[in-house]
Amino acid sequence: MTKKINLFANLKSDFASGLVVFLVALPLCLGIALASGAPLFSGIISGVVGGIVVGYLSTSHLSVSGPAAGLTAIVLTAITDLGAFNIFLMAVFIAGLIQLTLGFLKAGTISNFFPNNVIEGMLAGIGVIIFLKQIPHAFGYDKDFEGDESFVQADGQNTFSELFSVIDHIQLGSLVITLISLAILIGWNKVEFLKKIKLVPAALVAVIVGIILNEVFIQTGSSLAISGDHLVALPVPTSLEEFQSIFVIPDFSAITNFKVWGIGATIAVVASIETLLCIEAADRMDTQKRYTNTNVELKAQGIGNMVSSLLGGLPMTSVVVRTSANNAAGAKSKMSAIIHGFLLLISVLTIPVLLNKIPLATLAAVLLLVGYKLANPKTIKHFWKKDKIYQFIPFILTFVAVVFTDLLKGVALGMIVNIIFVLIGNSKRAFKFRKEEYHEGDIIHIELAQEVSFLNKAAIKSTLNDLPENSKVVINATDTVYIAHDILDLIREFKATRAVDENIKVKLKGFKKAYQLEDSDNFKNTVTVEQKYDAMKRKMINVEN
Repeated sequence: MTKKINLFANLKSDFASGLVVFLVALPLCLGIALASGAPLFSGIISGVVGGIVVGYLSTSHLSVSGPAAGLTAIVLTAITDLGAFNIFLMAVFIAGLIQLTLGFLKAGTISNFFPNNVIEGMLAGIGVIIFLKQIPHAFGYDKDFEGDESFVQADGQNTFSELFSVIDHIQLGSLVITLISLAILIGWNKVEFLKKIKLVPAALVAVIVGIILNEVFIQTGSSLAISGDHLVALPVPTSLEEFQSIFVIPDFSAITNFKVWGIGATIAVVASIETLLCIEAADRMDTQKRYTNTNVELKAQGIGNMVSSLLGGLPMTSVVVRTSANNAAGAKSKMSAIIHGFLLLISVLTIPVLLNKIPLATLAAVLLLVGYKLANPKTIKHFWKKDKIYQFIPFILTFVAVVFTDLLKGVALGMIVNIIFVLIGNSKRAFKFRKEEYHEGDIIHIELAQEVSFLNKAAIKSTLNDLPENSKVVINATDTVYIAHDILDLIREFKATRAVDENIKVKLKGFKKAYQLEDSDNFKNTVTVEQKYDAMKRKMINVEN
């Protein structure tokens, strides 16, 4: 059931988190545009559209869209092959059109088949990447572009060799500002006096202090002064003609070019997969356990890419780095993403000179904390204790592969390992079910089979989502030998959130002690609904988030 969202209900916390995401997104947009061989402002345009347009249309409460590092290689090759940026924009427009079509075809439901251990492994891997990639920037060595998430870098270095290169290129001023920024970010919510100043986000204070410190270093002629190479580098238009040249429209005459369609389809597929992965990750991070309609998300991304292309912007996806920063900053709703988009738009038009005084070291400090929170060692311990084979092995393999290859390859490996485990352990059909229409007050019986894997997550999620208010449900696991932890998490979250909100009484029957799910009170006048099962299958096939 979809409820109307009051975008202004949490304006205070959403503005603070939107400001943090804006500060993080600014250099990422520029860095990804630079690495893609595209005009720098095309990255900013993509960030603005991703924040305002996609942010408004999306049903996700935490995800933030913009230009993605995972598309840089595709974009760079495409611009070179097509020979002109405006022809490439036609490919981006086509990619958006394909995504919009995929949304109407309900292709977003594929996200329900991403296992939790793969999503958590991906998040932990991204956390390590963010942390390691920001260490050089924290020391003032900015050879690798902001936003790079690949192990092997374009300059021939890799994530680890880059760390050794830092030793010969330490800029003391950057290190000082990084340490001071970290002290502000960590201490802002811990020091009693500072707790009272809740209206001002810690990241903004760190940025202001960083700018002031560097200006003092420059004015006093100190060797600690940070040069332009280590500051945000936003282009500043000096005339109306320069400003107008920022906006490029697609070459619509290239619509008959088969190569343009091929590139558009490639961008659509990669961007959609990355978006769905990020949406699942965002829903996992959401403390309120709200679910995103992924079909709506694909439509929003498609419209966003079409609008971005018409303005001269890069293709976009929902991005884990920005989404993680948004969550870490305390975002409550999608208003945070929209605010970040407006801040990008307003600031690049009004105060680009001031933005160019922000030290990259300060932004590195913000991202170091985001990376640490994502890759918290507690997550590894959690999966080790959960299940050393079915849960930990796919988790750790995804984690390692994401760090040493890239996001898509890491997730693909985790999915393959999960499927192999399922094929080995799931010799019988795991989920079988018939029902007629539910009526308020009915006692609904859901009987789990001998083995229930993560592949059954979509069907069970849809079933629980269709339960009416004020109903009673019995989930029976008496004959079940194995239940995937994804399914247990889903049932536990349903029981603790929606069931409470909508007065749905839940009885869990036959769950083993190892699953740590407690039974509810018994129901009276329990009725069997074996005859009611046929119509259920049709609903399960058309699963909605």
